Amino acid sequence: MISDRIFRYFLYCSAIIVVLLLVSIFITLLNDSMLSIRHFGIGFVTSKEWDPVKNDLGSFPFLIGTLLTSFLALAITMPFSLGIAIFLGEFYREGFVSTFLKTVIELLAGVPSVIYGFWGLFILVPIIREFQVKFHVTPYGVGIFTSSVILAIMIIPYSASIIREVITLVPNDIKEAAYSLGATQYEVIRYIVIPNSLSGIFAGFLLSLGRALGETMAVTMVIGNSNFIPTSIFSPANTMASVIANEFTEATTDLYLSSLIQIALILFIVTMIINMIGKFVIRKLGYSDKSKKKMK
Repeated sequence: MISDRIFRYFLYCSAIIVVLLLVSIFITLLNDSMLSIRHFGIGFVTSKEWDPVKNDLGSFPFLIGTLLTSFLALAITMPFSLGIAIFLGEFYREGFVSTFLKTVIELLAGVPSVIYGFWGLFILVPIIREFQVKFHVTPYGVGIFTSSVILAIMIIPYSASIIREVITLVPNDIKEAAYSLGATQYEVIRYIVIPNSLSGIFAGFLLSLGRALGETMAVTMVIGNSNFIPTSIFSPANTMASVIANEFTEATTDLYLSSLIQIALILFIVTMIINMIGKFVIRKLGYSDKSKKKMK
């Protein structure tokens, strides 16, 4: 029918537009960063210096800062996201408590990042500073750890929501069979729910990691904005997104501006690589789940 053809063509066009949009973003970043690529070469990625006055520019400190804050935030959020998902997916699927917690999680996901940044500055930074004083660490307050905690709070709603949905999809027949054999609820969750939801759990964490890699405002406000390689998780640092936000309007030379755009290009590539690795792992986990089911 004509309507089916029109709908099919619309879907094809939508898919092509998404691909073209992704390619156009990459080409734009690549084209605008060519001056920096020609000038610095591969040394731009490995250089530890960032001195715009001397045109001595390198992105390695920002790459390290981005990866440290993102993966540390992911490590912090893992137990909380999994716990919330299991609580809502197994213990309180319906009722007032479930509805209330789901609403709170949705509200957390909708809070602007600048609000998280202000909260981090006025509430979290003093707490971290007191913690550092007690353990005889230089009391910056701001730094990698502070921004990671803020990021963890920001990404919990995304991973928790996806994992909860996946947990609710585990067939009740399998769980009821386990209960009939004398398994406790803990054993059902550990040996049935989590293994059957493994690929979905990883997908939820992958989405959270992608959100953390590109976060700008909240991180910029609490990371300390230091252009040096951090010596510990409490040291001030900069991420690729935060250095772009801080210095893009101050770029007075073409090389300086091109270098900032090249940092954006590196961030784009890093995000793509991590997503591709994550998709590969999810596919492998999905295949292993199917093989287990066939063996059963």
